[in-house]
Amino acid sequence: MRVVLADDAVLLREGLVALLARFHHHVVAVGDAAALADAVDAQRPDVVVTDVRMPPSYTDEGLHAAVALRVRHPGLPVLVLSQYVATAYAAKLLESTETGGVGYLLKDRILDVAEFVDGIQRVAAGGCVIDPEVVRQLLTRRHDPLTRLTPREREVLALMAEGRSNAAITTALTISEKVVGKHINAIFTKLDLPADSTDDHRRVRAVLTYLQRKEP
Repeated sequence: MRVVLADDAVLLREGLVALLARFHHHVVAVGDAAALADAVDAQRPDVVVTDVRMPPSYTDEGLHAAVALRVRHPGLPVLVLSQYVATAYAAKLLESTETGGVGYLLKDRILDVAEFVDGIQRVAAGGCVIDPEVVRQLLTRRHDPLTRLTPREREVLALMAEGRSNAAITTALTISEKVVGKHINAIFTKLDLPADSTDDHRRVRAVLTYLQRKEP
């Protein structure tokens, strides 16, 4: 197969290239969403394997690009390989199974290399491969979105709701501003606030979600 692989983690990306080469697949590997789109346009692959988080914001660029590519190239098989579930775009991607193979697997739950490669081949052949945990989280999405957040992310969101700046949150939680930024990006992703909105707009929407859902 011709595979376009997108992952910003160099070691993982190169490891997957070597792994797929062992099964005699030709792989073009890239590290961001823009390069993914260019590679698909140039290579016309049999299947795309992409992570979710990519530069520049490290939120949902990879999955957003995959959804857009399926529109531009109807029937393009796409397998998302990530550490977590970005529920908004995941639902949109998985709803398009009638136009070509799709899959969503979680990196930490893959225990057998041969089964993983078989999953890629099934998606390329038009099949659907979905981790049960992805299904569970998509069902949870219909209820309280705050349940997707970690305890620390809920702390950060609570402070955002109080009007605290990133610097003030850093002081309150005694963590670095870089870590605060990572938590906020994770909150945006888990609350289905896509990267095509401004950070200020996403911040307001995240706070509104918190205020609407938090217990009295």
